[in-house]
Amino acid sequence: MTLLEEWQGIAYNQNADKNELQKFWQNYFLLEKSVYEQLLSSPDEKVEGTVKELAERYKLSLMEMTGFLDGINESLITGNPIETMEEGTKVNLVYDKEKLFKNMIDAKADWLYELPMWDEIFDEAKKKKLYLEQKKSGTVVVGKKVGRNDLCPCGSGKKYKHCCGK
Repeated sequence: MTLLEEWQGIAYNQNADKNELQKFWQNYFLLEKSVYEQLLSSPDEKVEGTVKELAERYKLSLMEMTGFLDGINESLITGNPIETMEEGTKVNLVYDKEKLFKNMIDAKADWLYELPMWDEIFDEAKKKKLYLEQKKSGTVVVGKKVGRNDLCPCGSGKKYKHCCGK
């Protein structure tokens, strides 16, 4: 069983007691916040090492580090092989600042995107701009409906009802 499968088995266990699972996630979110505080304090540092080395560096268990790597992977400049990684696998935590900020907003993780360290990385206007961009990215804009007697949008010159509207 890979580290990721083991992590998912623990974190998303459908048979677990709901209160225990809630406590698990509350504890994990505190640990995650601590790691992000450290990462965001030195935003240009290229953090690399094995899964085990990074777990030790950030005082996490191997499973907690696996969960962290799973969560941050989409925000990294070069993703890690999370599906197949083991404790000796070389990984990195070199993240794209804007992508990480937006992904935190998308995850509704206000305890992360409101960390004071972001103030040193982006000014208030930039944070607001990124916030709005992320919120709008999930909004579906429906185009104007083509009427039966309108010209067909395919460019044939025929009415819609006699062309693509059949």
